[in-house]
Formats: sequence, structure tokens, C-alpha cells
Amino acid sequence: MRRSARLALLRRLLQEGEYSSQLELSDALAAQGVAVSQPTLSKDLLVLGAVKRRAAGGSLVYAVGAAGEDGGAAMERLARLCSEVLVSLQSATNQIVIHTPPGAAQFLASHLDGARLPGVMGTIAGDDTVLVIASHEEAADRITGIIAHMTRTGRPAPTNPEGEDND
Repeated sequence: MRRSARLALLRRLLQEGEYSSQLELSDALAAQGVAVSQPTLSKDLLVLGAVKRRAAGGSLVYAVGAAGEDGGAAMERLARLCSEVLVSLQSATNQIVIHTPPGAAQFLASHLDGARLPGVMGTIAGDDTVLVIASHEEAADRITGIIAHMTRTGRPAPTNPEGEDND
């Protein structure tokens, strides 16, 4: 099963059921025919932005918002991650190249995709480099500024500061 399909299944399980441990989640995934290691499941939960919340019965369970819900939380996670792992950032025409420590690029690219920044057409990640493709050069400049702000401050920047059209 592809990662994207596994993440979609995990999101659905979290939205439809109550799971208080990663073991319970792993068992639920296995019941759907998906075997996953604990480290992979832990990373998947981070990517989805899953958190433990108190259920109606008082127990703590993993929870995640609906798809596309809570963009502010996605931006908060991206800002925090940029401040922790971004080594360098440079734009050229409609492309942005981001360097990270080895092993962090795919994680950062996933968070960039999840934040749905206006003008980002997509990301490609290797081991320590992320390539962000923007819709045009002005969008690349704007996105570079947003990412630079998040890297410096660890906080989200306005994504559309001048009231420009979303790309």
C-alpha cells in the first residue's frame, strides 16, 4: 500500500473510531490488511497532526481533524519544523530549493504539502533537499518570504499579505 493510501486509511480510522494507543491503531490497520511498524505509525501520526484528546468517556484517544480542517494547525507545525530543520533557502524563477539535515527533507516536504500555501504547485524531496515548484516567479518570491519568516520566528507568517489572488 502506498504511503498516501495508508495515511488516508489512518485518518479515516481516527475519525471513525477511538484508539488510545499506537498498538490499537496498528491492530486496526492490520485488520484492514496494512502491516505497519511502530516507527512508521508514529511518523504517520505526526504527518497527520494527530493529537491525544479526551474522549466522551474521559479516556485519552488519538484524534485528527477532517481533511483540510484546521489549516492554522498545519501552518503552526510547518513553522515549528522550518525553525528546527531548515538549513538554507533559495529561490530561482518559479522554484525554491530548501536544504535540510540528512533525512529531514521528505518530512518537511510533507508538511509543506499539508500547509497548502497559496502558489505551491507541488514538492519533490530527496534525503536533504526539497524542491518546491511555485505557480510563477512572484509566487516563489512570496513563498520564500513566508518560509524565511517561519524559519526565523518559528511562527506562521501571513500567507497572502497583500491581498493577492490565490494561485
